Amino acid sequence: MDSPSFELPPLLAGIQSPADVKALRPEQLPELAEEIRNVLVHTLSTTGGHLAPNLGVVELSIALHRVFNTPQDKILFDVSHQCYVHKMLTGRAKELCSIRQFGGISGFCKRSESEHDAFGAGHAGTALSAGVGIAAARDLAGDNYNVVSVVGDGAFTCGTTLEGLNSISTNTRKFILILNDNEWSIDKNVGALSRYFSSLQETDTYTWLRDRAKKFIEKLAGKEMREQASKLFTAARGLISPLSFFQQLGLTYYGPIDGHDIARLERVLQIAARRQEHIILHIITQKGKGYEPAASNPTKFHGVGQYDVTNGSTPKPATITYSEAFGQCLTRLAENDPTITAITAAMPSGTKLDIFRSQFPKRFYDVGIAEEHASIFACGQATQGYKPYLAIYSTFMQRCVDMIQHDAALQSLPVRFCMDRAGLSPDDGPTHHGLFDISMMRCIPNLIMMQPKDEAELCHMLATMQQIEHCPSAVRYPRGAGEGVPMPEQPTPLPIGKAEVLQEQGSVALVALGNMNSVAAQVRSLLAEQGIDCALINARFIKPLDSECLLRFAAQCRLIVTLEDHTVTGGFGSAVQELLADACCATPVLRIGWGDVFVEHGSLQQLRSKHGLTPEAIAAKILNRLEK
Repeated sequence: MDSPSFELPPLLAGIQSPADVKALRPEQLPELAEEIRNVLVHTLSTTGGHLAPNLGVVELSIALHRVFNTPQDKILFDVSHQCYVHKMLTGRAKELCSIRQFGGISGFCKRSESEHDAFGAGHAGTALSAGVGIAAARDLAGDNYNVVSVVGDGAFTCGTTLEGLNSISTNTRKFILILNDNEWSIDKNVGALSRYFSSLQETDTYTWLRDRAKKFIEKLAGKEMREQASKLFTAARGLISPLSFFQQLGLTYYGPIDGHDIARLERVLQIAARRQEHIILHIITQKGKGYEPAASNPTKFHGVGQYDVTNGSTPKPATITYSEAFGQCLTRLAENDPTITAITAAMPSGTKLDIFRSQFPKRFYDVGIAEEHASIFACGQATQGYKPYLAIYSTFMQRCVDMIQHDAALQSLPVRFCMDRAGLSPDDGPTHHGLFDISMMRCIPNLIMMQPKDEAELCHMLATMQQIEHCPSAVRYPRGAGEGVPMPEQPTPLPIGKAEVLQEQGSVALVALGNMNSVAAQVRSLLAEQGIDCALINARFIKPLDSECLLRFAAQCRLIVTLEDHTVTGGFGSAVQELLADACCATPVLRIGWGDVFVEHGSLQQLRSKHGLTPEAIAAKILNRLEK
């Protein structure tokens, strides 16, 4: 698809900072919102990105920057995938065409990118706790700026969000929490009452009226009226449960509020900015608003690649993705095994467990953004003889390391941890790369860990995990399209801890893990042109290693080269190096993988080129080592 051919529209072109947003007349704001949506829809059709979430927060972002003064005031976005509008209003509108592109601006908030980005994020559950920390630091320093955390309703299932919510009133003097609710979560029967409380609370007299009402009810609750007053209080409390719930936590509740009414949003935000108390604003928004394909299918357009602006259609991948292979294969295994269950943390579509859900809805569990809970939930099922497969992106599985060690491995519970998006997650950048899971997990005793070279081998590994009953197991597999190999009709369990020797003879042994096997094959061809024969081994298992195979090749080769889509620090190559050192084997090991850095965003080819992971660069490293 071609890059957007239009210039920035007039109002948006004139915004270089939030001061320019404040200078607009109120009647110009709907036009600004329309311009922003038009730029989002057309630009992201080329770059890809989080379209639906940003379309939903256009008016909210405008109102925030008309009321608050960043960077003095701090606005934090949870996950921050909905920060594109914020970036446009803080002087980065012209750079939107570079978002998530190599060398361009990030798709998330990034402190090093702008002083207006108060806190960098990419995972759920960060904005509230970080905001409370900033507010506590403000109070300690005797400052008086506002701290605003914008948190989606989905993130309220996240443990860190709930922990932060519990600490607001005890650790800060003043704090503003915005609950961005893009699903109407209050029943229609009580909608009118909720709107009434909202209109009442949109005045500075609300606190005074609330206190007077408490005293009045106390006078009514005499001996004769006690029972009726109690029933009335209980009924009213149930109807306005958000109000009473947040009040118990020390927060004043305002809402629900139409998140697409800029004038109303400004009015409520101005009240929140003035008041010296802890406030939660319940904002109702529509995900994908203003672009029908995104509004009708917000899941697809939550994070989307290139698409056709006219109808929202996206290119069909040439081959099945690893995620699709996972979903299809697990569903097939479950057909003959009623003890298989599938669990995810708010990612049924991303992990393709929606395939499993459609056939076995009673054996499918989505626990929301609660990865830690999902892990222990799976452990609980495993104690009862079930075979839970927990599918979470590698970058989010990091949160489960404690549970994998303490709850699964220590108790020898056969939970199957399936790490999607392992390795590079190119356009999303450092918050989403799955480059650390091996280092975090391979030190855990009583754990089996593996990675397939293609989508067919992934199916065999899922069947292998099905047979493991004495300990937890983990499989990691990359984002995107597979290798295009035929899928097996009947997946066959693999022998635990056994590598696959693809090419036997050579003075150099290329030991490749997972999707680096295809890279290793290209390296082998390049070295063959230089007269160097290479053995080629598909490692398959990270833990346990195939020690017999590795020691045998170490005895006959000049150099062992490990290749992994993971950081070399503590990764697969380090495990191989440790094995050889423990065996007093002097054969050198050259570890190929990502360096000890946070890798930026960009295309796979661009990042591999920059970081020396192309076949040509790897072949050159091997030649250089052999010459020493």
